[in-house]
Amino acid sequence: MERIVVVGAGLAGGRVCQELRAAGYTEALTLVGSENHLPYDRPPLSKAVLAGRTDDTTLPLDLGGVELLLGRRASGLRPGVVETDGGPLDFDGLVIATGADPVRLPGDGPQRVLRTIDDARALRDVLRPGLRLAVVGAGWIGAEVATSAAAAGAQVTVVEAAATPLAQALGEDVGSHLIDWYARAGVTLRLGTSVDAVRPDGLDLAGGDHVVADEVVVGVGVRPSTGWLAGSGLEIDRGVVVDEHLAATWPVPVVCVGDSAAWWSRRYATRLRVEHWDCAQQSPAVAAAALLGADAVYDPVPYFWSEQFGRMVQFAGLRPAGATPVWRGDPTQPKGWSAGWFDGDDRLAAVLAVGRPADVVRGRRLMAAGGTVDPDRFADLATPLA
Repeated sequence: MERIVVVGAGLAGGRVCQELRAAGYTEALTLVGSENHLPYDRPPLSKAVLAGRTDDTTLPLDLGGVELLLGRRASGLRPGVVETDGGPLDFDGLVIATGADPVRLPGDGPQRVLRTIDDARALRDVLRPGLRLAVVGAGWIGAEVATSAAAAGAQVTVVEAAATPLAQALGEDVGSHLIDWYARAGVTLRLGTSVDAVRPDGLDLAGGDHVVADEVVVGVGVRPSTGWLAGSGLEIDRGVVVDEHLAATWPVPVVCVGDSAAWWSRRYATRLRVEHWDCAQQSPAVAAAALLGADAVYDPVPYFWSEQFGRMVQFAGLRPAGATPVWRGDPTQPKGWSAGWFDGDDRLAAVLAVGRPADVVRGRRLMAAGGTVDPDRFADLATPLA
């Protein structure tokens, strides 16, 4: 290949460039990014940046010898050519790393999302004591925004359509134990409540109620940024469809990494799309190898973490639908606890840890190795997961 083009200059795109060079690729390499920023880390946006602990999360990547086209947006794709708002780019190999875009709600009022460092800085600038802030969604992002805003003295109301926080990710059994976290932080949590529209003075709720707010932040999920691929012939199904090597079926070599990739998992025998840092960090090595002809396979045990209301929350695995959690520790007590979900009688499928990081580290190793686990021993705090 005489020229590889990487579309998307986030963590995943930057890491692919680094991995291609490390694998010995010396030909032309172009990194295209829609933002006017070098690749930066996104997890700190809702944590350290909002809290004012840092203003710069630029990644320490070696991009020497990489052509950087920042502030340039891809608009179309045909074999061998990426169309951009600055003109076409020819390529022999393509990396898609365009990530995902936040979902926005209907209505004529202003609404903020938290996806870019500019979003985080702008939101931080308006957080102040007494600010009436409405957050839509009690998921990972919503909880972290509420944490930082409450610490800044804002009057925070979180509106969530489900019966508990993180109901979709963790299930209501676990989510019910997170409700008290909001109350203890002084955050008003309205559960089982949908939003009809964002208005200039707040939120119109289903049923006719209204939440008055000076600012509204929407954190109800994201969608893969694949609109620019319409008509390209690439298969799109909740992301760019790729195999276990992160390679797409197309006339020209194409791989996809990060939030926009819907890859086939050998481990779970299903297609996965994971919108978390670990995927953007780890998948580029496999994609770079696949693009250069090596037989690498991407098949991780998914992992992510969150910091909310003074607690470190970590999760690994794939939670089976309808599975009942097995508790490791008492979730009603302030000390750390964990929950595990089992696939069958003795196969650990997922583990959540609150303030018990070793449980996730060891649980993830068990899942990666395919080892069996006795649920009764899992529940016994005197039995180390190692």
